[in-house]
Amino acid sequence: MSEPDEKAAREAEEKQIEMFKVKKLIKKLTLARGNGTSMISLIVPPGDQISRVNKMLSDEYGTASNIKSRVNRLSVLGAITSTQQRLKLYNKCPKNGLVMYCGMVLSDEGKERKVNIDFEPFKPINTSLYLCDNKFHTEPLNELLMDDEAFGFIIMDGNGSLYGTVQGSNKEVLHKFSVDLPKKHGRGGQSALRFARLRLEKRHNYVRKVAELATHFFIDQSTNKPNVQGIVLAGSADFKAELARSDLFDPRLLKAVIKTVDVSYGGENGFNQAVELSQDTLGSVKLMKEKKLLQQYMNEISMDTGKYCFMVDDTMQALDLGAVERLLIWENLDIVRYELRNSSTSAVTVKLLNPEQEKNDANFKDADTGVELEVANKETLVEWMAVHYKDFGCNLDFVTDKSGEGTQFVKGFGGIGGILRWKVDFGQLNEEAAKLDDEQDSDSDSDGDGGDDYGFDDGDFGF
Repeated sequence: MSEPDEKAAREAEEKQIEMFKVKKLIKKLTLARGNGTSMISLIVPPGDQISRVNKMLSDEYGTASNIKSRVNRLSVLGAITSTQQRLKLYNKCPKNGLVMYCGMVLSDEGKERKVNIDFEPFKPINTSLYLCDNKFHTEPLNELLMDDEAFGFIIMDGNGSLYGTVQGSNKEVLHKFSVDLPKKHGRGGQSALRFARLRLEKRHNYVRKVAELATHFFIDQSTNKPNVQGIVLAGSADFKAELARSDLFDPRLLKAVIKTVDVSYGGENGFNQAVELSQDTLGSVKLMKEKKLLQQYMNEISMDTGKYCFMVDDTMQALDLGAVERLLIWENLDIVRYELRNSSTSAVTVKLLNPEQEKNDANFKDADTGVELEVANKETLVEWMAVHYKDFGCNLDFVTDKSGEGTQFVKGFGGIGGILRWKVDFGQLNEEAAKLDDEQDSDSDSDGDGGDDYGFDDGDFGF
């Protein structure tokens, strides 16, 4: 893979992980509830002034001082003060804007817990928001989850053409031009052939111009590849099909054509209609990428290359060996990673438990002594992996269960697996691990018989 391709793949992977983190954060914030209106949601768009936000919060503090209910007043003032303190950490608004959530949240046990979250989103958030409520308002964060892959549109009919892109919820018209093509008519007599020839020549020139401009707008000159994920050809006449058939249309763009749609209008109205008609196709492009990746994984299994792993235990073993090249994980995997500390020895044990295993108290006790282990840290394996996957030298891909392959991966392969760099014999690894455990057990048994290395019993010496 060339260096630009590697960089693009790395950026796409990091963006995918950032989107996953935002998705999880939205889920947690949406479930949070407060006692009274003491939960502040603040979003500062890029380019805004921190001083303006500070002044606005000071004004809000003055207004909140007049709240009659003492409990409500103190909780609101406390939340505003927390937000002001957090805001002091920023001299100016970050490049992509600023998102803040501050307030007192009720836990499951009914206890109040202070929450202070502030972060710069991974891409610009063009929303300004300040709300003080009994819940956090996360609706504007959904803008960050919109897929920012761009799709190109060519709207072509007998009156002119339009070039546009759709990226997430943003539509942009890149260029448009009109054309005056001669119509068919019955006049001409002996000149009919000449008129027909002129008409065909003008149509040909029009198709040539459209093809040349398409290459200009949708081919990246630095990489010589399309700068969009796919292209939709739309129009009300046969021109779009003529363009696709033409030798003048760049073959690189022809490969990128994902749909051809008939629209009733040209220009911007036709652009809007084409976007509506191709929504399903645009949404399925990302799903197709996921299906392709899972098919690659399934091929390794069907050919029995040994360069694959699945289920939690085998995948974690392969990760520890540094053998995993691409780690695939279902974004809703319900495995929880526990760090359990033995209070008497201070030893920390890591356990990966599913919901059934979490109910079993034996998993939270020391196997040898029966001492109850305290939970030092608890988080889902997916969240932990999103932060630590680079420690294992692998690439991380989140998959969904929205495709047939995805469902098979989740139900049949445990929702976690990987494509390996080399063949790993997990059966042999497990045998060696079991043998090592047996040896350690026999060593501890021989050590615990009161004797020493010379075979004497301590009782022989009156101890």
